[in-house]
Amino acid sequence: MLTPFHLAYHVTDLDEARAFYGGLLGCAEGRSTDTWVDFDFFGHQLSLHLGTPFANDLTGKVGDHMVPMPHLGLVLVYDDWRDLADRLEDAGTDWVLAPSVRFEGEPGEQWTMFFRDPSGNPIEIKGFRDLSGVFAG
Repeated sequence: MLTPFHLAYHVTDLDEARAFYGGLLGCAEGRSTDTWVDFDFFGHQLSLHLGTPFANDLTGKVGDHMVPMPHLGLVLVYDDWRDLADRLEDAGTDWVLAPSVRFEGEPGEQWTMFFRDPSGNPIEIKGFRDLSGVFAG
């Protein structure tokens, strides 16, 4: 049984975070103070605190691509992933890795996209037609 995770990290501006996570990504806002805000990040608790975002670098090699490490990731069913990818494309997202398919025709076939929030925190969203493929070997 899957259970929600809790992740807390820094952002530089709570209003920008609200517009991005709440407005663009469609995450419902939860509790907040003047220094942090919680979001329902697709069923998970994401707590964004004012501060200096974590350092990250393009050091993760996946196939032919270098991706930011560390990064926050999420897995969605393909149709939800496609809807989100379309919304992000319509918003003019500056991609780290534009929506694309990886491992096509192989176990673990997945669609992916990498982008950053307004504070520079990297996010990867994966899409699977069959969620049993998430842990395929």
